[in-house]
Amino acid sequence: MNTIKHKKIAIVGGGPGGLTLARLLQMKGADVNVYERDTDKDARPKGATLDLHEESGLAALREAGLMDAFKANYRPGADKLRIVDKSATILFDDDVNGRIETDRPEIDRGPLQQLLLDSLQLGTVVWDSHFVSLTPHNDSWKIDFKNGTSVLADVVIAADGANSKLRSYITPIKPFYSGVTAVEGAVYHSETASPTVHKLLNGGKIFAMGDEKSLIVSSKGDGSLVFYTGVKTDEFWSRDSGIDFSDKAQVLAWFKADYAGWDDVWLELVEQAASPFVPRPLYCMPFDQTWEAVPNLTMLGDAAHLMPPYAGEGVNMAMQDALELSQCLTSENFPDVQSAIAAYEKQMRARASEIALITMESTAALHSPDAISFLMGVIS
Repeated sequence: MNTIKHKKIAIVGGGPGGLTLARLLQMKGADVNVYERDTDKDARPKGATLDLHEESGLAALREAGLMDAFKANYRPGADKLRIVDKSATILFDDDVNGRIETDRPEIDRGPLQQLLLDSLQLGTVVWDSHFVSLTPHNDSWKIDFKNGTSVLADVVIAADGANSKLRSYITPIKPFYSGVTAVEGAVYHSETASPTVHKLLNGGKIFAMGDEKSLIVSSKGDGSLVFYTGVKTDEFWSRDSGIDFSDKAQVLAWFKADYAGWDDVWLELVEQAASPFVPRPLYCMPFDQTWEAVPNLTMLGDAAHLMPPYAGEGVNMAMQDALELSQCLTSENFPDVQSAIAAYEKQMRARASEIALITMESTAALHSPDAISFLMGVIS
């Protein structure tokens, strides 16, 4: 039988994974709410564009009946790549090298979020629901939120991202530090604010590498750009460095020192960025993690298998998790919810382990002396 029939389902976290799962479950008649800590959909700035892959992100959207909405909102050409060295010399250009249309179309996070929200029943997402704790209540869970409210749910799904608070209710396994810390920044109105980089970006993505460091720049449909530095540092560098990341002068001084020898064109990014900058020490879950399935609690996306962004798999894995979890929970083949969860988690862990290994190899290679030749080899 369908294991979640007549059960109340709570998804904690309203990112792409949580929203995709809500849509897929509602299509099967499930009673589901998404509890999101943000006060509304525009509460936080949204990062770089997302490239969705055929076998994962796009497969989930197809199953959710949202491919027409996706085609109306994706950004043709945003997947165009330029590989450059630290002097801003173009070494590979999709426009020139002929890799014009890839099978990984790009969409901005805002439009993806909106099309998923629009697909849900009114009132599905409960905003301003910042998770505090989970307490067993008979055969269900009591979920308490920071605003003083609480709800009961028969099944809880943790979709609360990299710093998941629910993960510890499932397993004590913690992620390990990847060795690289990124600093994220955004430049609005990039055409006028940073014209040189804007022109180099050409509406797509830049991967700049040198001196075992990376600088990744992505254009967005609203005329802004987002950039991420990547530097090998100690795990707690961002805390112990003394840098105030809300102070542009301090970040600029760090960038000039750490990226010494890089062309001055890159200074445009930091000088024109809207502060604060966000330091992100990058973590990865162990490749061999395992745990016993909990009867009525599971997780997806970064909560389950956090990894660095250097293989472009994060959002795709979260959406594939949503697809596979929805299929297990609504299948007639499992006697109970725990069996459905166990089957989902087994295949999810195997898939995540394989991709985490590839991601860590990519992370190391992109911050090695041979980074450019490595990336050229990957895309050729």
